[in-house]
Amino acid sequence: MSAVFDFQGKTVWVTGAGKGIGYHTACAFQQAGAQVIGFDRCFDQAAYPFVTETLDVADPDAVQRVCQRLLAAQPRLDVLVNAAGILRTGSTETLSFADWQACLAVNAGGAFNLFQQTLPRFRQQRAGAIVTVASNAAHAPRLGMSAYGASKAALRSLCQTVGLEMAPCGVRCNLVSPGSTDTDMQRSLWHTADAEQATINGFPDQYKLGIPLRKIAQPQEIVNTILFLASDLASHVVLQDIVVDGGATLGA
Repeated sequence: MSAVFDFQGKTVWVTGAGKGIGYHTACAFQQAGAQVIGFDRCFDQAAYPFVTETLDVADPDAVQRVCQRLLAAQPRLDVLVNAAGILRTGSTETLSFADWQACLAVNAGGAFNLFQQTLPRFRQQRAGAIVTVASNAAHAPRLGMSAYGASKAALRSLCQTVGLEMAPCGVRCNLVSPGSTDTDMQRSLWHTADAEQATINGFPDQYKLGIPLRKIAQPQEIVNTILFLASDLASHVVLQDIVVDGGATLGA
């Protein structure tokens, strides 16, 4: 990764860095030379190759305290990656209101809370890149995922609005929308030995297409797109939502 992308001297923040796509993203930026701070509610490993900050991104007061402390101690913030997210499943009529609120509070509200604290710094710098991890669930409905899909669609709209607001300041905001990716979140949906292959094949009875590329994404395949959008290689790319799902949404 460091041979392709160079983030030497850059400061990068990554939410949801305790595991999954967020963890792999934080590691990749660190390997590319960046000074990385990862945020999450918990960090289960004994050690991480980047600085960790325990934070619930859904708590606006906690986000304010932590961000203000860090911003006061560092001269600039070059990249923000919003990768924190949770999954709550169930049919709309059986889904609890608490699960509905939790999805919106973390998946959309977490990014909103980070934006409120970091956008003034980005605006002052008149430079920087923001990459937000949404989902292809924001592009195509999924049975049993009304809360998750709605929260990711709200996140997508929020980030595109922020992109419009920040583009005149030279700050680039983009999204990456993964499909099925080999993470703990994805594996929580697999309950049989053939679940991975079934996901690839699709579920016609659930109006869910399979994956034309015939494989589940590896986290690094999502990370590559995140680093590209954060890098100078994407210097004229803004307000884009790149769907990285092996063709599962047929380009939607």
